[in-house]
Amino acid sequence: MPPYLRISRLTKKFGGFTALDDISLEIAEGEFVCFLGPSGCGKTTLLRAIAGLDIQTAGRIEQNGRDISALPPTKRDFGIVFQSYALFPNLTAAKNVAYGLQNARTPRAEVARRVSELLEVMGLSAHGAKYPAQLSGGQQQRVALARALATSPGLLLLDEPLSALDAKVRVHLRHEIKQLQRRLRVTTIMVTHDQEEALTMADRIVVMNLGAIEQVGTPLEIYREPASPFVADFIGVMNFVAGTVVGDRAVRLGHTELACELDGLAAGTEVTLAIRPEDIVVHEGRATEPNTLTLRVDALAFLGSLFRADLVGDASDGVFLRADLPVDLIRRRGIGEKSMLSVLLPPDRIRIYPGSTVHR
Repeated sequence: MPPYLRISRLTKKFGGFTALDDISLEIAEGEFVCFLGPSGCGKTTLLRAIAGLDIQTAGRIEQNGRDISALPPTKRDFGIVFQSYALFPNLTAAKNVAYGLQNARTPRAEVARRVSELLEVMGLSAHGAKYPAQLSGGQQQRVALARALATSPGLLLLDEPLSALDAKVRVHLRHEIKQLQRRLRVTTIMVTHDQEEALTMADRIVVMNLGAIEQVGTPLEIYREPASPFVADFIGVMNFVAGTVVGDRAVRLGHTELACELDGLAAGTEVTLAIRPEDIVVHEGRATEPNTLTLRVDALAFLGSLFRADLVGDASDGVFLRADLPVDLIRRRGIGEKSMLSVLLPPDRIRIYPGSTVHR
């Protein structure tokens, strides 16, 4: 089945600055895709190129088999919701939702039916006569979403739609938008710099950095198998430790050798070992099995459902790891600062990257 949206070798330059560098991407019909990355990585520029708001310097965009590369926004089939909502302050919620339908010369009775239906879907039936200034941020965002969906677009574009809302409303709306998207099966692209938002909402995540795509994958793939140290560092919390390959399946960290998959890297290669804090296992007794390190608890931070422990080796080792430990374990073992712990780094949870770029 051909993709609903095909982006081929897209480049966008602003003077001498390359905002998008040879981007290619395919999105299936009905998919929810998040463009994720730090400020300035090109994610909003890519969204605006798809919308026709910033025409690309080179490359091609096809939507549902049609070349839309040079079409103005009004000739493209999308609805868009901006970070600022961009509601008309002088129109009621209902009239904001009706705006696109009226522009398309939709019969009055059909407009009224569609507006009523969308306000009900958004839980805003009682607020249709209110002006934006009389609505909360979450309600305004729902109106903006209803307006974007009113003309039944083939593609829904969301540009950081939740970033202006407070945390509780944001979490609630995340769930609502995802449920709505599933129900309508509308192909959706959302720009965000919030990793949690991307992990909880997306079918696939496109991680961007410096105008290029670093990795495309499901939330689980991106989290569990980050393709580069940048992705590993940007999504979730990751430990990085410098090491050297010493054999077929072994890396040396300071005085310790660890077993792990090396993908054919030669002995002597400097590498960066990466492991998530939650993947570090504390041994209950004295442990002698491979991949075990004895480390000191340097600091302990209570995070509600767990403790985050800073673990350090001796000075010559240079090993520093963060581990997420269950509250029950900390209590039961009486673990505190200066405690010595025997920890296991499971080989299947270790990622190895060539080069010794260590983030602290």
